[in-house]
Amino acid sequence: MPLPRIGKWFGVELIAVSTTEKLVAAFGGGLAILALTGISSWALPEAGAAAIIGSMGASAVLLFAVPHGQLSQPWPVIAGHAVSAIIGVTCARFIPQPILAAACASALAIGAMHQLKCIHPPGGATALTAVIGGSAIHELGYRFVLFPVLGNAIVMVLLAVLINSAFKWRRYPAILNRPAPSPVHKSTTELPPPTHEEVLAAVRSLDSFVDISEEDLLRLVELLKTHPGQPR
Repeated sequence: MPLPRIGKWFGVELIAVSTTEKLVAAFGGGLAILALTGISSWALPEAGAAAIIGSMGASAVLLFAVPHGQLSQPWPVIAGHAVSAIIGVTCARFIPQPILAAACASALAIGAMHQLKCIHPPGGATALTAVIGGSAIHELGYRFVLFPVLGNAIVMVLLAVLINSAFKWRRYPAILNRPAPSPVHKSTTELPPPTHEEVLAAVRSLDSFVDISEEDLLRLVELLKTHPGQPR
């Protein structure tokens, strides 16, 4: 089997990014975790801080390596962590068997994030942390939701806005990266761009979560129409 086909099967990323982009992502993620480690260590004993930093580390990957992905936007980050933390604390308090509590926390967090349109994978880790994170986290009860979880999530988003704002091509959140429309000479037979409802209908027809924002999807449509097959 040819190597390119093997890469497709394994989901190897096809789009190469610049060294600058990689360095910015790494620096931004490291700086964010440095700040959040200080916050969590102040709020929790060392073991508890280490547990919550695990889920925030996963968020750092999304916010700084994939800043324009739908899973990385402010609502999924903040609401995904907060809702998952509420569910995790509730399961830990009312389900005495830790294994069952952990399973229920994960399942309910996924369902809630789907329903509230705030899917953020690290939220699943936050829900688990509330169940298996140890006595320091259990003693906080629902205070765990407000601090350190919600506090950390808000700080993470603010740092992503600040750090990414220094680089024009990766401004965060994704709406700030929307390009100005370029003039296009339309022919009489050219179809108009898809409407919001048409985009939603097309995405829903896949019956699967698509990690691309509507703005980026429409931008790709425009690029394909104006510069088919040409890099921009």
